Amino acid sequence: MRLGGGIIRPYSNPDEWMERVRELGYSAVVSPINTGATADEIAAYCDIAKANNVVIAEIGVWRNAISPDDKERAWVMEYAKGQLALADEMEINCCVNVSGSRGEVWDGCYADNYSPDTYTLIVDSVREIIDAVKPSRTFYTLEPMPWMRPDSPEDYLKMIKDIDRPAFAVHLDFANMINSIEKYINSSKFIEHCYELLGPHIKSIHAKDVTLSDKLPCNISEAAPGKGTVDFAHVLRLTQALGDDMPLFAEHLHTHEEYRDATNYIRSVGKQSGVHIL
Repeated sequence: MRLGGGIIRPYSNPDEWMERVRELGYSAVVSPINTGATADEIAAYCDIAKANNVVIAEIGVWRNAISPDDKERAWVMEYAKGQLALADEMEINCCVNVSGSRGEVWDGCYADNYSPDTYTLIVDSVREIIDAVKPSRTFYTLEPMPWMRPDSPEDYLKMIKDIDRPAFAVHLDFANMINSIEKYINSSKFIEHCYELLGPHIKSIHAKDVTLSDKLPCNISEAAPGKGTVDFAHVLRLTQALGDDMPLFAEHLHTHEEYRDATNYIRSVGKQSGVHIL
């Protein structure tokens, strides 16, 4: 498996970017460029990644493709198509977004997120993005969220069937789906269930931990790997079974040092568990 995470320290060219990658020992990275990059920039970043055996495994959209604001939604749809096209050109594992929300906050919790009309809109939006680009070397994926679809492995499988496009696949964020006390208490069993159901479709994975506060009624929060209750030895063994090049990413950390510590922790667990991490 490959390990990656965010890059906080600034860079202005491919050489500086690769220096940051090496500082953290990443073998998988998020795309350093987005739609609008020049042909020379695209070639330079792809070439230096390949020369250093680093896989560019994700490019994000992180916008609301089902926004109730028609102008915003139209812009996001075009941006998502551009990101997916760039992912295909650069042979990135997957282009990632969330399904979106039916409110002002792009990733917010709203009752209408779960309406039948919203589900239809999600399906139609993903189809439109994929059909416009027709990717052959990458996949469009939706990161699961606690309060929008897909919010469970079963729901993700349903969405794969309903979207019915070979270029639609899975970005696995198991922590985002630990949205109940039952899943929290039985997190190892739940995470294994995610891998079992979604394994053949997974293109990239986020590695996050979870904690439970003692405040009522319930507050499950994400945390850096090793700072919560997730059994990362189990996670690494499950990830290893998906192949040597499967990327696992730390995310949502705030400093270079936090990313270094998180990925060092994952590497130490891998070493103790006999899991080879590139």
